[in-house]
Amino acid sequence: MEQIHQRQAGIVLYGLTPPKATNTPSQIQEIAARQCARLKNSTIDGVVVYDLQDEAQRTNQERPFPFLETIDPATYASSYLKELSTPSILYRAIGKYTKAQTQAWLEEHNNAAALCVFVGAASRTQQMTLSMQEAYALKREVAPDLLLGGIAIPERHMKKHDEHERVVRKVEEGCSFFVTQAVYDLEASKRFLDDYVALSQAKNLPLVPIVFTLTPCGSEKTLTFMKWLGIHIPSMLEEMLLASDDMLGGSMAHIRYVAKMLYMYGTAKGVPVGFNIESVAIRKAEIEASIALIDEVRAIILN
Repeated sequence: MEQIHQRQAGIVLYGLTPPKATNTPSQIQEIAARQCARLKNSTIDGVVVYDLQDEAQRTNQERPFPFLETIDPATYASSYLKELSTPSILYRAIGKYTKAQTQAWLEEHNNAAALCVFVGAASRTQQMTLSMQEAYALKREVAPDLLLGGIAIPERHMKKHDEHERVVRKVEEGCSFFVTQAVYDLEASKRFLDDYVALSQAKNLPLVPIVFTLTPCGSEKTLTFMKWLGIHIPSMLEEMLLASDDMLGGSMAHIRYVAKMLYMYGTAKGVPVGFNIESVAIRKAEIEASIALIDEVRAIILN
């Protein structure tokens, strides 16, 4: 993706979760057809295809929805999303695979058109057959042409104050861009950008694209799931959304404001800010809101 190679601002992506592995081939085709129909006339620069892993060990709270394995992201992108004619950024949850499996996958995707995001363990207690450092080294050895990205969680920065250090270490390991967890806390993201820029300048490293994820919230059930995923909803915003007669509309207004502020703030600091739009819910209204958000975010970038 040329925008990433050139470290350009304004990248707009759309995040997709592959269908459940229990679906039949015809059901998978139907799901893919609906997703392609929604996106084929959009202005996205690419799709992010997630590689889900069970995060039950990350928290003691009960998961609001059961975890079900999905089909392989690379298989879904190559076999079912070809109609979109846009680049696919493939997530790769390193902890799910052996070294041999990872090496074979990297060798298969070692080309200049491929993009991948390495995802680490969901929790410190998760058993990993391959560490992230080993995965980075393996990538450099067998897939030097693969464009690699990483995960960033700006809202974690307010607690641990080290997210900028994690990101910079990943840049030194070879990451050329970052996709964040969904952001609702504007101040946390701004503080992360402040510290990221300062540390990058101190180390004389280029500022790479930071793609902030935006996701609508249209129900209390969706809000509960987002919080379980670790997305921080500021308490006053949560209270406002829960009290609103139009939670989805309030959520969308907040997202648009966050997108505008982050784009302006990042641009002023020289950070190439972009956006990844998704819907964590399967409700039609929230999915349609996420599709509408594509053009709204594009308008923010163009203005």
